[in-house]
Amino acid sequence: MLPDTAWAATPPSLPPALSSCLTEPGSLTERLMNCGHAFAVRVLAQGDDRVHDDEVELLGLPAGAALYARHVALTLDDTPVVVARSVTRLACPAWHPILQRGSRSLGFTLFGGHAGIVREPLAYREIDASHPLFALAQAHDPASANLYPARRSRFLLVNTPLIVCELFLPALERFLP
Repeated sequence: MLPDTAWAATPPSLPPALSSCLTEPGSLTERLMNCGHAFAVRVLAQGDDRVHDDEVELLGLPAGAALYARHVALTLDDTPVVVARSVTRLACPAWHPILQRGSRSLGFTLFGGHAGIVREPLAYREIDASHPLFALAQAHDPASANLYPARRSRFLLVNTPLIVCELFLPALERFLP
């Protein structure tokens, strides 16, 4: 398998306020809640799914393998500003109870001081129509952008991986100071 070179350690060039959100080292949930607008998490889908090609290596799964996924939209004043995909292995006893949280933000747990959770460095890319997450973003973006800035990180709990990938929608810029 070829290494995934589409994700990079440096973010794409963006306006300063958007770049600051994309590179937020802490909780994106907390950052969005501090924007002064009503924050909510809308669960779009949750359950069995298939691994994306760029997740294979990080999860240690074969191409096309089944996995457990949670797709959400983060909203400000009922406007979707970020869509996210969180994935782990099927029947994962470490992450499944954490992902089964309804409309509560995953960020509260990932950045809430849980001693066993380790976050690896952020990676960045611009998601285009060739990536499976492009359709998820476009479904919540009336402006229909051609590229969506994205970040992802792998979290480990009991040496078991969880990947969180967040795509930033153009509407987010309207809410940033």
